Amino acid sequence: MDLTLLYRGPLASCDFDCPYCPFAKRRDSREQLRTDRAALDRFTGWAAGQTGDRLRILFTPWGEGLVRSWYRRALVDLSGLPHVERVAIQTNLSCRTDWLAEADPETVALWCTYHPGQTPYERFLGKCRELADRGIRFSVGVVGLPEHRDDARRLRAALPPHVYLWVNAAEGHTYTDAEAEEWTGIDPLFPYSRRPHRSAGLPCRTGESVISVDGEGTVRRCHFVKAELGNLYDGSYRAALRPRACPLAVCDCHIGYVHLETLPLYDVFAGGVLERIPAGGPSSPGATLLRGA
Repeated sequence: MDLTLLYRGPLASCDFDCPYCPFAKRRDSREQLRTDRAALDRFTGWAAGQTGDRLRILFTPWGEGLVRSWYRRALVDLSGLPHVERVAIQTNLSCRTDWLAEADPETVALWCTYHPGQTPYERFLGKCRELADRGIRFSVGVVGLPEHRDDARRLRAALPPHVYLWVNAAEGHTYTDAEAEEWTGIDPLFPYSRRPHRSAGLPCRTGESVISVDGEGTVRRCHFVKAELGNLYDGSYRAALRPRACPLAVCDCHIGYVHLETLPLYDVFAGGVLERIPAGGPSSPGATLLRGA
């Protein structure tokens, strides 16, 4: 089986205090952290045992995972498995980077978000440079709020040319054409994020070759559709995998709409769907030609 898994355990704590995030500065109790670690260990053990499958894994924690040793260890261990094609995580990059020396740079990848006001610019940029020096695949992005625009431009200019800087449309924010053009000048693929995508009744890879898994092993087609397909650990989900149309009216999150078959994003991000890296880099013909998407 060729399978992409989006794993989100119970971890909900974060070391940042972003005003647009409900998990800002939230703390998990010791018991909650123990539960999260046990759930992640179970998932990692399951993935290690699936030697007959081809796996791609993206960790999408509500909180910040890489400040926890068990997430760092999971990425290192999974990156060394021959049947794991890619293992990636969404992170604010507040952690150190030396642990990546143990990971396979051909397999591990980071999806990094810069939050102005939460971390000094030079510190974040320094971490990005460390990743680049280590040969780690990574993308960098910001939330497209007006107060972030100058920081995004500054970061784009300072990052190595091969590093893609993405921009997420801010939730609940409407962009004028002029505003959208400014953000598109930073991220040529911003038009895909600007508005929600109609998805009702349209074919989507989720539920067939892409699934969402929670800490108890419950499998759903994606993070946004609550219907259960079975459980990862008893194997009951496998019989439920098949082509499916999306039951929701719209899809407005990249980790959801990237899998819509009506969008060309598997071609745009070929080889880098999980870590959000366009094929050929940010200046690739695919990114440039799709400015008007």
